[in-house]
Amino acid sequence: MQELEIIRTYDLTKRFDGLVAVDHVNLRIDEGEIFGFLGPNGSGKTTTIRMLCGLLTPTEGTARVVGYDIIKEPEKIKQRIGYMPQRFSLYEDLTVYENLDFFSRIYRVPIEKRSERIEEALKLTQLQDVQKQLAGTLSGGMKQRLALASALVHEPKLLFLDEPTAGVDPPLRRTFWSYFRELNRTGVSVFINTHYMDEAALCDRLGIIFNGRLIVADTPHNMKKTIMGGEVIAVTPSDVEKASAVLRTLEHIRKIEVKGNSVLLLVDDSAQALSEIPVALERNGIRTFEVRTVEPTLEDVFMKIVSKGG
Repeated sequence: MQELEIIRTYDLTKRFDGLVAVDHVNLRIDEGEIFGFLGPNGSGKTTTIRMLCGLLTPTEGTARVVGYDIIKEPEKIKQRIGYMPQRFSLYEDLTVYENLDFFSRIYRVPIEKRSERIEEALKLTQLQDVQKQLAGTLSGGMKQRLALASALVHEPKLLFLDEPTAGVDPPLRRTFWSYFRELNRTGVSVFINTHYMDEAALCDRLGIIFNGRLIVADTPHNMKKTIMGGEVIAVTPSDVEKASAVLRTLEHIRKIEVKGNSVLLLVDDSAQALSEIPVALERNGIRTFEVRTVEPTLEDVFMKIVSKGG
């Protein structure tokens, strides 16, 4: 079955007094994806989300979100998406339940479904026991849960999350990701801004944005190979310096780096290299303790992009 796009941007651009915050971003996201947007603070992540939510008008370009134009039909978009901003922005003088009831009315949830939707949101985010508590008295983690529940009370097709786990401890971050996965299993598409590498690796696809420009969008696995320019092999030899000299003479090895007792090699074809390396080293009297492929981390990918200035 053909996948349907839920977000498509066309040269999406935003300038603020001459500063280009988002620079001609072209992006497609399909229904059912958990799409991550990875970048440092100030890279344009939040500005992009606010334009896609219909909260900020682009300077140039446009986008379609859940089938509607962000410039011509922003109100139709707002009724069909959920948005969890980076900072808690709910009503602290209302209880948890009252906040959810308020947002269910704002989103025009039918009165006959309102109680059911609130209960479902409370259950998903594990807030049943504090539903009568004032929002202002909640812990930071509980406030984040309430913000998520409020973004879900109207059953959106698409959920925007702007740094949803910023400032929360690792156990709660794992809990939030269990929420996101559960939502995704029910058919909700997710667009998540993050600067955490481990979270980015959990996304189905990932976009890296730097200085307002979309550098790459792909699966985390494909991105590692594409950006790094090949595959990485780690060799642990009996003599690191001598092994490095021998390996530099082999074809198909594009880069060599010594790290401790190992030699890291960037190669075009790992299968060929894995068979050639032990033979070449043994021929030169060097014992090989280990030869294995190593998958680069997203941090390796990101640092390579940053080192090139995007």
